[in-house]
Amino acid sequence: MPGVWNRHPRFALFIFVVICGTLFVLNSPFSDPIPLVLSDPGLAGRLQRSNHIYDKVLRDRKELIKKFGPTPEDIDMFPPDKDPWPAYTVWDFFPASYNCPHEVERIGALGDGGKWVCGLSRVTTKPDCVVYSVGINYESSFEAELLDNTKHCKIWGYDFSVKAFGPQIPKSQLHRTVFHPYALGGQDKHGETDNPKMYTLSTLMKQNGHTHIDILKIDIEGWEFDTLTALIQPYIDAGIPLPFGQLQLEIHVWHKTFPQFLKWWEMLEAAGLRPFMTEPNLVYQNYNKHSTSDLAEYSFLNVKGENVFTHDPPAPVVQSPLQD
Repeated sequence: MPGVWNRHPRFALFIFVVICGTLFVLNSPFSDPIPLVLSDPGLAGRLQRSNHIYDKVLRDRKELIKKFGPTPEDIDMFPPDKDPWPAYTVWDFFPASYNCPHEVERIGALGDGGKWVCGLSRVTTKPDCVVYSVGINYESSFEAELLDNTKHCKIWGYDFSVKAFGPQIPKSQLHRTVFHPYALGGQDKHGETDNPKMYTLSTLMKQNGHTHIDILKIDIEGWEFDTLTALIQPYIDAGIPLPFGQLQLEIHVWHKTFPQFLKWWEMLEAAGLRPFMTEPNLVYQNYNKHSTSDLAEYSFLNVKGENVFTHDPPAPVVQSPLQD
C-alpha cells in the first residue's frame, strides 16, 4: 500500500481532499445532517408529514392576509390593474399544498373534463367502490377512464341539463353506471311541479343504499357554495366525518368577496378536506375572453374518519390448517 501512495501522489492527494471535504460537509454547522438512508414511513407517517406541511401553509395564509390586508375585507379577489405589484389573486392565498400519500394522476381528457385523483390504485380492485359524478354536460372522459382503470367501481351520475353520460363511455361499460337528470342542491325539491328536481347528497345516498362514497366529483356552475355549505355544515356541527374519501370540485368565484370565500374555504378545512392539486380553468377564460381566472379545478382529500385513501384495509384473516 505505501508503494501505491509513492507511485501515485496526485491520486493520493485527490483521495485525501475528497475524504476531508466529505467530513466537512457532514459536520458543517451550516448544513443540516444528510440522511444516508431514506425509508418509507408508512401511510400513517406520510399523512402525519402532510399534516405538518399543511399546518405551515395555514400560518402562512394568515401572515399573507395581514401583509396585504391587514384584514380579509381589505383584499380583492382579483386586484385591478391600478394596484401596485404584487397583484395577488384569490388563488394565491389557497394553494393546493397537501401531499397526497399515494400516486397522483390526471384521469380523463387534458384541458376541460379531466380531474386529478389521489391514489386511484387504492380502488382499482376495491369490490364496493362507489363514485358519484355531479355535472356532466356530455363530457365523460373522466368517468370513462376511471371505469377503464378499475375493476368494480360503479358510477352514479347526475345532471339535469343532459339526458345521459357523454359518448366517451363505451356501451360495454354502461352496466357499471347509473344516470338521473337531477340537480344536486342544499335542500330537497323534487315534487311533481319542481323542474329541475333537486336532491341533497344525503337523500341520493339513501335512495342508492350507500353510506360512503369513495370519489365525489362536483361541477355545478357556481352552486357549489350553497350546496356544499348545506351538505358539510351539519357534519361539522355533529362532529361526524364527511361520507366521501375525496372530492374533485370546480370552483366558480363569480360575485364572491374575499371574506365570503375565506369563510367557505375554512369550512371545507374544518370538515377535513385538504387540497392536493389545483389548476386554473384557462379554457373557459380564453373562450369567454375574461380578464380574470375566476374558475379553478381543485382536488381534495378527506383526512377525517376512515376511508380507503387514508387508512389501510384490515389484513385478511387466514385460518391456520391446524385449526378446526
